[in-house]
Amino acid sequence: MTKIVALTEKGLVLANQILSLLSNSEQESSRHEIIYKPKPFAPAVQQVFTKGEPLIFIGATGIVVRTLAPVLKNKKTDPPVLVLDESGRFVIPLLSGHEGGANELASKLAESLNAQPVFTTANSYLDPVYTIGMGCERNCPISELTEIMNAALELAGVSITQISSINSIDIKADEAGLLNLATSVELPYQTWNKIELTEVEGLLSTRSEYIYQVVGVYGVAESAALIAAQRQTGQLPELVLSKIKTPKATCAIARAYPQNNQ
Repeated sequence: MTKIVALTEKGLVLANQILSLLSNSEQESSRHEIIYKPKPFAPAVQQVFTKGEPLIFIGATGIVVRTLAPVLKNKKTDPPVLVLDESGRFVIPLLSGHEGGANELASKLAESLNAQPVFTTANSYLDPVYTIGMGCERNCPISELTEIMNAALELAGVSITQISSINSIDIKADEAGLLNLATSVELPYQTWNKIELTEVEGLLSTRSEYIYQVVGVYGVAESAALIAAQRQTGQLPELVLSKIKTPKATCAIARAYPQNNQ
C-alpha cells in the first residue's frame, strides 16, 4: 500500500490528485492511502517505512531525510520514497530509485502531473537497455502476438525503437509467429534454456506452478525479458512491465542499465 504524506492543505490537494492517478479502480484505490498531518510525525512515518510500504511525501526534502535517517538500512531493502513540492512542479525519487522502483514511479507521476522528474542516481544519465519477453501457445497467430506486443509497449511507455531484442524459452526457437514478429520489427529473436531463465527467478512478479510443470520455469515472458537485459548489460535487470496476457500469448518488458565506466 502506497502512503501519501501531506502536511498542509495545499499539499492535501496534491495528495488527492496523486491518489486519483494511482487508483484506476475501486479495488486499486484501497491499496493506497493519504496520511494528513500524522502525529507524532516521526514515529508515524518511520513505522510506515519499516513496514516496507512505498512513501510519497509532499513537502521539504530536508524534513524527509531527517525523519527517515534513523531507520534507513540499504537500497536493496528500503522501500521507495518520493518527494514532491506542494505545487507539484518537481518529483524527486529520494530512496531506492532503481532497486525499489522509485525512479519508475517518479517518471510516471511526473508525466501525469506535467511535472519535472529530478533524478540524481548515476544510472539516470545512461540509456537503459529494454528487452521484450514473450510466451505463447504453439502456432499462435502473428496477429495476436503483434497485438499483445503493441499493448505492452503502450502500457510501458516504451517505443519499439528502444527495444533491443525479443526473447522466449528455447522450446520456442522454431515458433513461426515469434520468428515472423521479430523479423517484421527488425529485431533479434533470442531463446534461453531453463537453467538460464532460472537465474532471474527471484525477480519475477508472479510465479505460475502450472507453467513450471509444463516447461520447467515459473514464467516464460518475464524470465526471458529479464535474462536478456541482464546478459546484454551485465547488470541487475528489472521489470518495466509485468506479464500481460491474451488467450494464447504473454508479454513482458524488462530493462537494465549498462555499466557506467566514467
